[in-house]
Amino acid sequence: MTEVCGLSWSNEEESIGALIPYYQPVLALDTRRIMGYEALGRIRTSQGVRSLGPFFEDKTVSKLEQLRVDRLLREQALAKFAKEGPDFGQPLLFLNLKPSWIFQTYEETGELPTLRLMEKYGIDPRRIVIEITEESFLQSMEQLRTVVDVYRKQGCLIAIDDVGSGFSNMDRIAHIQPQILKIDIHMLQKSEMHSGYYGVLRSFSTLADQIGASLLVEGVETEQDLQRAIEIGARYVQGYLFAPAEAELRPSFCFAGILEAELERRRKSMIESERFWCAKAEWLRDMVEKAWQGACGGGLPEMTEDAFIEELLPALEASCIRVYLCREDGIQMSSNYHREGGGVWCRESEYRGLNWSWRPYFIPNLVELEGGPRATVSRTYTDLDSFDRIRTVSVPVGGQCLLFVDLIEPDGER
Repeated sequence: MTEVCGLSWSNEEESIGALIPYYQPVLALDTRRIMGYEALGRIRTSQGVRSLGPFFEDKTVSKLEQLRVDRLLREQALAKFAKEGPDFGQPLLFLNLKPSWIFQTYEETGELPTLRLMEKYGIDPRRIVIEITEESFLQSMEQLRTVVDVYRKQGCLIAIDDVGSGFSNMDRIAHIQPQILKIDIHMLQKSEMHSGYYGVLRSFSTLADQIGASLLVEGVETEQDLQRAIEIGARYVQGYLFAPAEAELRPSFCFAGILEAELERRRKSMIESERFWCAKAEWLRDMVEKAWQGACGGGLPEMTEDAFIEELLPALEASCIRVYLCREDGIQMSSNYHREGGGVWCRESEYRGLNWSWRPYFIPNLVELEGGPRATVSRTYTDLDSFDRIRTVSVPVGGQCLLFVDLIEPDGER
């Protein structure tokens, strides 16, 4: 008697016939086409087709039985993938593998069955993505890296699933150096309720850039999810907005319209936002230049930095939360002027003399301002004190100083 996911069959052939791989498309934003399919396990029952996710997560099921079922599904997926015609282009196939499975098999046999199956069905390993699933791994990361490198040397791409949750930590990413990072949709949804999650998600895009990987956001169910994925720097997206996992592969361009519409919407929104900020920066530059000429006659007398800023404060709009003046070497010359509740400005003199040249935006802005009396706008970031999403406008003052004005972004902007 064979049992899988609570269902029993009298012989092995019946159980094999009930198992079937389904495929969920993964879309690329740059090409607007399906770049690959994730193979997911399903089982036919009298009540319909069911997911095998609970079976693979059930700790009462032996590892050997889970591995046996997974290999049966994997072979079916590879066999079907090898037969697909030119209408599907040259997509990739994502195969989920638990770290403990691949390590134990390689340690015991010195081989990896998935590579043998690729050879059996004539599949180019460069079309296979080995997706390391979220799971505890008791051995060292060096040992896991050794096994993963066997796949990599054959040409397979490497992905890490559920980045930012559970066991998919920075240590694993650093050792494995995957080409694809997958973000859990639940983190994406939490970002709607707490700005801190958005910052974490955006940091994964930066991480991907730094290690030469691409960001894949899975679980995209709504157009709003897709917009957020685009905002945080995803290159690939996957989810029910496009299609659930299905028995057949979809043609490569069948979701191009959805992607093109959302990308165009994002493009227009970004253009509008950047024009808004450029206009705001120029307004601040004009105001500061007039105030400088009027109050100082072109030269700032010693110890009047605070007085100069205080001349500006009444004209600053409500979204401005902080103003201060620095030299070109990053040394703060003025006090901080910070807007508190009720719009009252508070002077924080203890900030005089601090060095801000370490801030990521300081040197790029300084170099950009060398070309003339323009103002520049930083990228959006989270303020260290208020945790507001802000931008910093940098305005040249008198040829040797920079005035920094921190402004809160309008609602809805990122």
